[in-house]
Amino acid sequence: MSVPQQTRSEGANGGLQSGLKQRHMAMIALGGVIGAGLFVGSGVVIQSAGPAALISFLVTGILVILIMRMLGEMACALPTVGSFYEYARMAWADHKQASQLAGFLTGWMYWYFWVIVVAVEAVAGASLIQFWLPDVPAWGISLTLMIILTLTNLCSVASFGEFEFWFSSIKVAAIMVFLLLGGLYLLGMWPTETHHGLSTMLSHGGFMPNGIGPVLTGAVAATGFYFGAEIVTVAAAESSDPVRSVARATNSVITRVLFFYVGSIFW
Repeated sequence: MSVPQQTRSEGANGGLQSGLKQRHMAMIALGGVIGAGLFVGSGVVIQSAGPAALISFLVTGILVILIMRMLGEMACALPTVGSFYEYARMAWADHKQASQLAGFLTGWMYWYFWVIVVAVEAVAGASLIQFWLPDVPAWGISLTLMIILTLTNLCSVASFGEFEFWFSSIKVAAIMVFLLLGGLYLLGMWPTETHHGLSTMLSHGGFMPNGIGPVLTGAVAATGFYFGAEIVTVAAAESSDPVRSVARATNSVITRVLFFYVGSIFW
């Protein structure tokens, strides 16, 4: 995706320094994608599809790349509050009722998705934290996480971007460490007595032990796991330099997300 020489819009903040920066937008998108879907939900797909879960995430990842490229192009051409559900209205601009219905359905379906995901993320986060705090009830941890994240969303856009940047960096760093340690194990450099390597992937019924069905259903499930990458275009109107920020952030996010997901599933 090329970066235009001049911006067409200064964004909702009028180009003020208080807007989201490029590094904020990229990490917000990465943080949105890398969550319960990768750390917890991917295990369900792997259990049903076996090593072929790699295909599930790869196929869905390619679709996400294509969609993000198209959405990024639209966001660069017209950074607007509302992003894709505003574009849905524009697509039917010649038909007023169809335009309103398209924007209404798209916007509320997106809202409904995130309402469900917030609860799922809170429960998944509580289950992970209970490893270190086994005596604390899951509902208490979930409620605490919800309160903290709600407060950060009520702060200024720049403060929210900074918060997301650092916490997303922690998740990215954790995955990088996981990939490094997994690579050492597969290459036989792990300090243990036994080493199985890549042969372990094929020693329990082959690469696709349960057939193609679980692989396809796993691809459908992986679609929900990839949600969050679109935030980089939703935040376009909040950026101090929407065109350059969206173009560069989209290019980096789609490749990193695919690498983190497919790489983590492979290891």
